[in-house]
Amino acid sequence: MTLIKSISGIRGTIGGAPGEGLSPIDIVKFTYAYCEKLRERRPKPAGERYKVVVGKDARLSGEMVEQLVCGSLIACGVDVVKAGFASTPTTEMAVVFAQADGGIILTASHNPKQWNALKLLNEKGEFLNAEEGAAILECAEKEDFNFADVDSLGVIEERDFTDEHLDAVLALDAVDVEAIRNAHFKVALDAVNSVGGIIMPRLLERLGVECVMVNCEPTGQFAHNPEPLPANLVELCNAVVANKADLGISVDPDVDRLALICEDGKPFGEEYTLVSVADYLLGRAYNEALNTGKSIEEVTAPYSLATSSNLSSSRALRDVTEKYSGEYFAAAVGEVNVTTKMKECGALIGGEGNGGVIYPALHYGRDAMVGVALFLTNLAYKKMKVSELLATYPRYVIAKNKIQLSDKALIDKILDEIKKVYASEDINTVDGVKISFESRKEWVHLRKSNTEPIIRIYAEAADAQAADALAQQIIGIAEKIIG
Repeated sequence: MTLIKSISGIRGTIGGAPGEGLSPIDIVKFTYAYCEKLRERRPKPAGERYKVVVGKDARLSGEMVEQLVCGSLIACGVDVVKAGFASTPTTEMAVVFAQADGGIILTASHNPKQWNALKLLNEKGEFLNAEEGAAILECAEKEDFNFADVDSLGVIEERDFTDEHLDAVLALDAVDVEAIRNAHFKVALDAVNSVGGIIMPRLLERLGVECVMVNCEPTGQFAHNPEPLPANLVELCNAVVANKADLGISVDPDVDRLALICEDGKPFGEEYTLVSVADYLLGRAYNEALNTGKSIEEVTAPYSLATSSNLSSSRALRDVTEKYSGEYFAAAVGEVNVTTKMKECGALIGGEGNGGVIYPALHYGRDAMVGVALFLTNLAYKKMKVSELLATYPRYVIAKNKIQLSDKALIDKILDEIKKVYASEDINTVDGVKISFESRKEWVHLRKSNTEPIIRIYAEAADAQAADALAQQIIGIAEKIIG
């Protein structure tokens, strides 16, 4: 059993002996600490109440964790807006809709059913930064908790934010509902028995898309490993072909990641979810400027013709961005790091190569619903099959490996040696070590685990063989140091 504490919250397995996994005591302590730091971050006049939104995915422990979190918030004198079953992006947006002071999302994202987590949001519905997260972790370790008296307890109201979220998606200028309706799309949807089975069919219905549902009952009994990787989506691939669907859609349990399947049952590739959406938005802005005589700055305002993703995401996003004379910016791994970079550079679109689309015109958070709406708009305009659309993008393959070490002290030694060996190449040390081989458009990224003596290695090249060969070069250097 495991409990992992990080700046974005806590996650762990449910059950086990004290000190193992995510226990009820841990949940109360971290909820209390969140409230303490909320008051420090957002001071209010005496008597003015705090309000926090709580949303959950459909995993089996959700109700238990929800009751503990809501009860703890009330005990801290904080009012609760209980969103019930809600996707992560829905809960993020609900904080703004409800004019709340923060939010807590109860989800372990793509982790298996025995996991759950508390993910913590600020008043903008965005994840806390590193400093704020660290302060909560420290506060949770203290023993002198001070709860509200009986006359100051919080209250609970219940509110479903799903349709408000969808209203906002469909109101976006870049989403053409009429074009999607006129295309008469048919899709197969795998929601892995969680909240995607609630919100995604509603979105597709409003877009006039016929939906074949696979694993859409929100029971929490995940029909397969919930991470939306090709190996876990065989049933969806088969459903696309059997039902002659135009597209397959897969989401993870909290619906912030989006993976697509081509009409022939082959994976579109989760790295290419963001690439395809970015290509549409960048091209749309570029062509509008070309056809109207307006400047790019006028067309994209208040954003710029820029994109951002993390250092371990495909180079294809950079290639597509530069095709339209835009600028690409790399960020450290982690959603909060990507959104911070997006704000710095005014990115029009960004996200992560795991199928996470972040469209700031809606909100600064990964959102599978806006990803689907933008992708279908592009597909309707292009009037081509999904596999044909995929063929228009630069092709790369990422190989993922890791080096298991017996001693954490070896990690920095290996990273330092790698920097020396490849000193003549383009090296980025913002998050681990990334070496870019610009002449052949390849890169390798080494990151150390925060919890284990492991170095994760991501290598990208034009094909799987070249990517693996690059990774093996790095592993060979590490093995010489290990001895």
